[in-house]
Amino acid sequence: MNGKIYFSYSMIHRTIKKLSEEIRDSGFNPELMVAIGTGGFIPARIMKTYLGLPILTVGIRYYNKENKLQSEPERIQWIDEVEEKLKGKRILLVDEVDDTRSTLEYCLRELIKQKPDEIAVAVLHKKEKPKAGKIPSAVTRYFCGETLPDSWCCYPWDALDIVEHERIANQG
Repeated sequence: MNGKIYFSYSMIHRTIKKLSEEIRDSGFNPELMVAIGTGGFIPARIMKTYLGLPILTVGIRYYNKENKLQSEPERIQWIDEVEEKLKGKRILLVDEVDDTRSTLEYCLRELIKQKPDEIAVAVLHKKEKPKAGKIPSAVTRYFCGETLPDSWCCYPWDALDIVEHERIANQG
C-alpha cells in the first residue's frame, strides 16, 4: 500500500455525479440501489439525487476496528425482511471502494440468490491491485468513478476532525 489519499465531500460529489451520468448513459436502468454499509451509505444517498432510486442497505464488515483485514467478510445487517423486493428487479449495488473485491463478491453472491432480473455494481474508487474476490458472471455491468493506486482511502465521513481532513484533501 502506498500511503493515504484524502477525499473532500466536494471531490466525492463530483465523482458521483460523473458516475451517475455514466450509469444513466449506459442504458442500464436500475429500479433500486443496495448500499453496502458503512462506506456505501453516503455515496448511495448522493447518487439518489441524480438517479432518483430507492435505497436498501446491507452491512458488511471486512476490516476490524483497528482497520486490519479480517479473514472473510462478516454480515452485520441484512435485508431479510425485504428480500422479496429484489426478485425480478434491476439492482445497482453501491460501495465506496473496490479494494480486495471480497466484500463485493460476498454481497453480490447473496443478492444473486434473490433472483434479480439484472444486477450491476457502482463503486467510487477501484484500487489498482490484484483482487482476492471475483465479480460473479451474473453481474452485467461494473461502473467505477476513478481508478486509484493501492493507497488507504480517507473519506470525509470517517473523519474525526472534518476541518483538518478537508484541508489535507484540498492540498493534494
